[in-house]
Amino acid sequence: MIDLIQMRLTSYGAANQLEEEHALKEILQEIALYGLWRTGFFNVAAFQGGTSLRILYGMTRFSEDLDFILKKPDSDFSWHTYLKGMVGCFEEFGLKSEVLDKSRMDQRIKKALIKDNSIGNQLNLSFFRGNRTKKNKIKLEIDIDPPENSNFEYNYLDFPLDFEVCNQDRSSNFALKIHALLCRPYLKGRDWYDFNWYLKQGAQPNLSHLQAALFQWGPWQGKKIIIDMNWLKSTLSKKIEEIRWPEAIVDVEHFLSPQEQHSLKMWSSRFFLHKVEQLQCTQTPESP
Repeated sequence: MIDLIQMRLTSYGAANQLEEEHALKEILQEIALYGLWRTGFFNVAAFQGGTSLRILYGMTRFSEDLDFILKKPDSDFSWHTYLKGMVGCFEEFGLKSEVLDKSRMDQRIKKALIKDNSIGNQLNLSFFRGNRTKKNKIKLEIDIDPPENSNFEYNYLDFPLDFEVCNQDRSSNFALKIHALLCRPYLKGRDWYDFNWYLKQGAQPNLSHLQAALFQWGPWQGKKIIIDMNWLKSTLSKKIEEIRWPEAIVDVEHFLSPQEQHSLKMWSSRFFLHKVEQLQCTQTPESP
């Protein structure tokens, strides 16, 4: 099975150590998804977030973590069975990965961590030699009390073998990205890269899902307001005017290819205010 992984790594055509490291992590992510599928994980959960956009839809930004939401809230959810099955899958591919459950009982986001250096030690690496003790780390997070009104779909992947993934559709995923833009307590330039990517794909946010998320957590928690397109454009515009764009660029640039980094020169309030005007939506939430 390690030959299959080597072929996958070669297909990336990594040009430097950073690209090779990203490729190794993404290969590990894909094997983890396959392992989760084998445990029945996607019967109860859906893939979402930046890594889902890269693996399922071809977004060019590298993403570090695997994010999921439950299809239905379940306060008793535990990673245990799924992580055990995933470790067994890693072993079949010749990988000795350490998987840790980092969850806390009082958190609605249940976390786990994959730590692995066996994948790099067994492959023909062009740029990673001399640093073989470094471990790849991938966080897994799942929301066990997700907001209502999400939509789901199914996609099929063929590495390491054919399997099926349940994921949030792009409209619902876009809604949660906007929620992060408006409510995250710190600046994350990757959020704004993803926002621009959604718009270039012609995606429309699921406003009903966004409204449920905003009422669940953040400054608008419990507020009696309608999240329509006028409200959204106005609120995003105010947020954009507050952003320190040089800091946003620093956050995202090392996740992009050198070619894409050139476009970051345009990042400014003027650029993103123009992008906000491209927002469209066909769904209007019901009154709270």
